[in-house]
Amino acid sequence: MRYRRLGDAGLKVSAVALGGWINYGEGKVPAEAARAVVERAYERGINFFDLADIYGKGEAEREMGAVLRQYPRHTLVISSKVFWPMSEDINDRGLSRKHIFESIDKSLGRLGTDYVDIYFCHRPDPETPIAETARAMDDLIRMGKVLYWGTSEWGAIQLAEAHDLCERYGWARPQVEQPQYSMLWRERVEGEIIPAAQPRGIGLVVWSPLAMGMLTGKYDAGIPEGSRFARELWAKESFMTEANVARVQKLKPIADQLGVSRAQLALAWALRAPVVSSVIIGATRPEQVDDNVGAADLDPGDAIWSAVEAAMA
Repeated sequence: MRYRRLGDAGLKVSAVALGGWINYGEGKVPAEAARAVVERAYERGINFFDLADIYGKGEAEREMGAVLRQYPRHTLVISSKVFWPMSEDINDRGLSRKHIFESIDKSLGRLGTDYVDIYFCHRPDPETPIAETARAMDDLIRMGKVLYWGTSEWGAIQLAEAHDLCERYGWARPQVEQPQYSMLWRERVEGEIIPAAQPRGIGLVVWSPLAMGMLTGKYDAGIPEGSRFARELWAKESFMTEANVARVQKLKPIADQLGVSRAQLALAWALRAPVVSSVIIGATRPEQVDDNVGAADLDPGDAIWSAVEAAMA
């Protein structure tokens, strides 16, 4: 496993991270199978485990936290997130100081830890001033409940405002942004987010780098029964087009030439950008972890990336 700095911070995260969004806490993967995935990830050098309170309404934090507690805390980078409604209560949502302060304590309790390494604002909150959110995050860092804070799916203007406010008032600044980014979902990140994040020392940890599984080749011949696209219409509609099927099929000879899977090629493609600190995978089986971590060492060179760009055109 290779490790990268979180933007310009001293913290180092594994180039491949394990996320809890898709497979944990909602019964999609049995508890023992989920445990096997987390344990294999740790064995293969993954130190970054990405969660959120909304995943399974807290159950993903509880389930993965129970597994992670067997390991020395200093060897782990654990993240969680706050924003989405956790109940019907009017204040149990958003990025107000009240919701942030109450949510972190609930997440820490479910995870069974005294602090999270990274706390993400899961979406921008149009009803809360960014200054209120940034000050609350700075206070959590001063209290020792959070080490670094970041954002997820924020826009370039919002990132700049948050960073500049923190610089002005001496608050801990946002260190990381978590956008969706893959070969099939790239224009916004490359056109807006990277130009805003990179000069400010903000790293990216990207979700869905395999385009919900599309880039693995799983859907070359249609939609298998029991697959994610079979279960979730929105995921299918995001990526399952004739043009995308053709693009992914063109990646196969490129991957074969390198002796790697298309999943490894797609993850390595996302990691080719220096601003990307980590790619977050959603493995459901230990063997998927074994395959995915191979991307951390894959650097095939400019000729291969040019061939990939031609395939994606």
